[in-house]
Amino acid sequence: MKLAISLGGSLLTGKNTDSYIQLEHQTYKKYAQTLKELHNQGHQIIVVCGGGKPARYFINTAKKLEATNHIQDNIGIKCTHINALLLTAALGLVADQTTIYQHPHQIEKAPPDKILVGGGYRPGTSTDYRTVQFAQKINADLIINATDIDGVYTKNPARHSDAVKLKTLTYARLEEIIQENTRQLPGEYGLFDLKATRLAKKIDTPTIIIDGSDPMEIKRAINGTHNGSTISEET
Repeated sequence: MKLAISLGGSLLTGKNTDSYIQLEHQTYKKYAQTLKELHNQGHQIIVVCGGGKPARYFINTAKKLEATNHIQDNIGIKCTHINALLLTAALGLVADQTTIYQHPHQIEKAPPDKILVGGGYRPGTSTDYRTVQFAQKINADLIINATDIDGVYTKNPARHSDAVKLKTLTYARLEEIIQENTRQLPGEYGLFDLKATRLAKKIDTPTIIIDGSDPMEIKRAINGTHNGSTISEET
């Protein structure tokens, strides 16, 4: 199976406060092990890393300096590249060690037998969108959005006790929920990027949104036993 995975930076990065950022190398190794196992099973994988808490930390500092959104976005992009490099290191020789994949055209020269690891590229777009672009390029069978939310809810469950989790939904319904509940600002792309949703709908590739805190949930997304939400044109 051809897989395009958006790996939320919040899953890779540790706790942080206003005064420090903590990263745990074992976390990167944990996700690398799952990806290696999928690779050994014959899956073709491209995984795009988010910026996570360090990105939000640095973006918050930039805001205090009255930085433009363009600068804030570029800071976030650099943080995705750091996560991509660390994950690549954890993967070892099963991953392409030479390139942080940022643009679909790079895949044309990519080694076919390696896990490809990517990050952000252009200010104003998210790593979710980049993942869907890669999915389009490789004609992926499935897009997996591994984040710190266990699926799609009708409302933000952290703020609304009456929020209902949806096991299946259409891209049109997901678009409605995103527009009603999330902001599209640097470091605040929320559940799933609106542009990513529209492109995934256009290329008609199913997306599964899971809580990736347990890397095994990525495997369960592939075999259909996950606890997240499946988005497709038909439910």
